[in-house]
Amino acid sequence: MILRCTKKLLTVIRPQQLIDCTPDGDDWYANLLWLSGRKCLLLTHSATLFTVFEADVRAAGMHDPGRLITGLISRELLREHLPADTFGSPDPASVLLAKTADRSVLGCMNDMAFMCETAATSSGGLAGTDIADLNQALRRNINSARGYQPPIELTAQRLGARS
Repeated sequence: MILRCTKKLLTVIRPQQLIDCTPDGDDWYANLLWLSGRKCLLLTHSATLFTVFEADVRAAGMHDPGRLITGLISRELLREHLPADTFGSPDPASVLLAKTADRSVLGCMNDMAFMCETAATSSGGLAGTDIADLNQALRRNINSARGYQPPIELTAQRLGARS
């Protein structure tokens, strides 16, 4: 699994070496957000825009990004009643870090970050935000970059094509 990190996230992860590889639809993108004075992580699958938002990410958790990322993705797949291998084997040791490469994914992530900020503000802050509901809303929001289809539908199509 390739995790493409934004510059903000690289200030926290500080990888020894980023790999240089050609982007593809199985890449994941990660961005660090600050909401209500707390570090949050936004993960997005390149092809489907299936998104995971996690509040209160600690620097210690970022020392092993593979374990953190695969755990978050697995948790959200379970919440959506999707197979654990929807996006391939959830092996923490297989996570490789790379720089971002697809501006359309980054643009969608900016929209999703705004959606997260709006949800937190309308809930009186991040502490009052239902993170599970926010994650489900992110996956049901349409995105022009993927033909105006919600990420959850694109993920279901991906599973159907695999069968």
